[in-house]
Amino acid sequence: MEIAALKQKFPQNHIITDVSGKPSVMVYVEKFYLDEVIDGASHIPHPAFIVDEKEIDGIYISKFQNVIIDGKAYSLPEQLPTTNVDFDSAVSSCITKGDGFHLMTAIEWGAIALWCQKNGWLPYGNNDMGKDIREEKVVADISYYDKERSICKTATGTGPVEWSHNRRADGIYDLNANVWEWVGGLRLVYGELQVLPHNNAASGRYDQCASSAKWRAIDGTSGELVLPCGNGNTFNSVKLDFIGDRWAYVSNTISSPLNDFRFCNFSDVAADASICDKAKELLISLGCLPSPSYNDQSVSFYANNGAEERISFRGGRWGQGLNAGIFKSCFDDPRTYSGEAVGFRSAYYKS
Repeated sequence: MEIAALKQKFPQNHIITDVSGKPSVMVYVEKFYLDEVIDGASHIPHPAFIVDEKEIDGIYISKFQNVIIDGKAYSLPEQLPTTNVDFDSAVSSCITKGDGFHLMTAIEWGAIALWCQKNGWLPYGNNDMGKDIREEKVVADISYYDKERSICKTATGTGPVEWSHNRRADGIYDLNANVWEWVGGLRLVYGELQVLPHNNAASGRYDQCASSAKWRAIDGTSGELVLPCGNGNTFNSVKLDFIGDRWAYVSNTISSPLNDFRFCNFSDVAADASICDKAKELLISLGCLPSPSYNDQSVSFYANNGAEERISFRGGRWGQGLNAGIFKSCFDDPRTYSGEAVGFRSAYYKS
């Protein structure tokens, strides 16, 4: 679709071109503060709005799950979203678009999810073979259908406004299901949570490769970011442990490591007494820990705390019903994984 046609079709959104001159439809999210989306939190900007240690006025999120054209990622309507793409390829297809473009980060996803929760709307989406399980009939355009394997993907942005993050036509679509989405700046290393500080994963200066020196662990007792030791056992770092039948963040040695996936309801994920308030704020900001007001009992949190590295994707996929949604997370796959149920979306900031 040409730039002029996109501007006419999406007058309330932003049409941003990349180094190739090709457009993407983007949704501008203005800066907000932690205490505006997390009850009792600090009055500081949500970390999504700090890039390269500088506060920014806002970020642009792809309105649609992305499609790759000529090696670059684009946010376009009525497309079959690109899947079968591994994490590094998703990152590359975004940063090659030019300065400011990047794979949507975990901290950006967390910001949008918290904004949705605070504003009373967790978006619907294609989680029931072409419709939301709470809808009576197929409401979006089917872009891929395989009856034998129970696969039904919908074309980007063709669902109703209830599939957008703000329940309006100018919102971000398909954050609930259709296909999972890789997110940047966050990983598990033998169960230890590691991040790129603030939203620095949005900057091309911050390498997200497995051996990058930019990764930091989180000191659970202070909330400060620290250089990881490399084996997932950094002193006092925030780690995921599976205690009883649920995931918990701890700062001591993991008692139950396992190189396989385990899950619990996201609402049951907790932080033990050793995790300070500052560290909890960061975990909530990332969408990795439920906020005090979170009350959705349906979506799951998957993780593997025994593998060398696991990257996160979010949102769920078709066919998962109420177990898909904007707060659903999976830390079960390596960066080399690619599958027909995992896609991504790009984001942009003015660098």
